[in-house]
Amino acid sequence: MKFIRNITLFALVIFTSVVHSQSNNLNKLNWLIGHWKKTDSITKKTSIENWSKLSETEFGGIGCTLKVNDTVFVEKLKIISKGNTLYYVADVKENKGLVLFKFSSITKNGFVCENPEHDFPKKIEYKLTNKHLTVIISDDKKKINFEFDRKK
Repeated sequence: MKFIRNITLFALVIFTSVVHSQSNNLNKLNWLIGHWKKTDSITKKTSIENWSKLSETEFGGIGCTLKVNDTVFVEKLKIISKGNTLYYVADVKENKGLVLFKFSSITKNGFVCENPEHDFPKKIEYKLTNKHLTVIISDDKKKINFEFDRKK
């Protein structure tokens, strides 16, 4: 009986430490939660990203681009914790399925995630400066910047 109790206690400690570790990694991204907006007066396009915390192991987001009142692009986004690793997950109509980008670095004001097998982008970077968010998508030959401001 003591053996079973010890095994159960050991499993509970391991499970709790894994969940706590995953939660800590995801909590480093709490600055991302909220509404972000980019307006280009030349092209008359507005891009938006909205992020929320869905659980201790998942953030959910949506990105879209509008031209005047027409939606021209939509992507469903997630950041998930699997094991002790974070993944940025993009669900875009043009792709056959979900595309996962593994986090390669994370700081208190940004992160980088990569998927060298994907056509474009292969790398996604988020950088926060005050209330300004820079998102850079790139590969070896091409780089596109998106500049967002936090909406109130």
